[in-house]
Amino acid sequence: MRQLTYVGGRTVEWWDVPPPRLAHDTDALVEPLAVTRCDLDLIIVGGASGLAGPFAIGHETAGRVVEIGAAVTGVVPGDLVIVPFQISCGACERCRRGQTNACAAVPFRASYGMKPLSGTEYGGALSDLIRVPFADHMLVTQPPGHPLSQTASLADGATDGFAAVAGWLGARPGAAVLVIGGAGQSVGLFAGQAALALGAGRVVYLDDHPGRLAKARTLGLEARAAAPGLAMDPIGVFPVVIDAAASDTSLALALRSTEPGGVCQRMYGDFAETTPVPLRHMYAMGLTLKVSRVNVRAEMPSCLAKVTAGHYHPDQVLTRRVRFEDAHEAIADPTIKVLFVRDGID
Repeated sequence: MRQLTYVGGRTVEWWDVPPPRLAHDTDALVEPLAVTRCDLDLIIVGGASGLAGPFAIGHETAGRVVEIGAAVTGVVPGDLVIVPFQISCGACERCRRGQTNACAAVPFRASYGMKPLSGTEYGGALSDLIRVPFADHMLVTQPPGHPLSQTASLADGATDGFAAVAGWLGARPGAAVLVIGGAGQSVGLFAGQAALALGAGRVVYLDDHPGRLAKARTLGLEARAAAPGLAMDPIGVFPVVIDAAASDTSLALALRSTEPGGVCQRMYGDFAETTPVPLRHMYAMGLTLKVSRVNVRAEMPSCLAKVTAGHYHPDQVLTRRVRFEDAHEAIADPTIKVLFVRDGID
């Protein structure tokens, strides 16, 4: 079968590889039909991640169930489903407490499209087939009447952005939110859009990129232009601040933009081993800094409910639609969010 493979450097190629097979009676095989490019995919194919190829790439997908194991009862062949990018069993202690990003039944950080993180190749969404372990837990049924282009990004980025603000706005209803955009091209926009859907009193989107600022305005966010590289003083203080720019400068700005007793959510870790954190300032102000991988399977139901209710529209963040077969050419497009679809798919 075809598999888009990150070879290394800035090189991606379609490889012909053996198709996956059911390994356990709890597995399913899924044909990806709509795949959205994650922000991390763009970093990988740009050669900036430090992850060594080759490995299958792509991890935000919705598709069609092709085959199921004998013990699978939740789906049947032909069903349309969303496939969370992290592999989780749903039964271990970590999964039961909502930590589906750290399932104890699989290698740590096991996920599609990122073999180097776990050391195990689970395949990639830009392939003809993927094997889904623990299918009854993993697979989320595509809501009727909604296009796959609207839900594919819930497999990672759209749920990540949603989860970044949901808890804080649940504890502080109507709070104002500042989102600092940057390297996380789409996830910051998802976070801003989700904040509006969750009732934030005000959502300010700060960025130094004209294209992302323009997109933010179309989403109803209060877009503010930042100084190049975010080297600037805060534009104010906010009870909830989201740092989606993933730089030392953005983290410093985000923490200085957080009001006393407020919370700052960092959307990414770092590619460096250590990151400067102004603990003296945080201590004096009583700030909370949260940094964590999203627990996609645990968070997706709440996120999907907002989509089906018509309050959250991840598809509005998309900036380019491309045929699945042309993914090798378009995956490095610097635009904000690319959708890869098979012919005939909405």
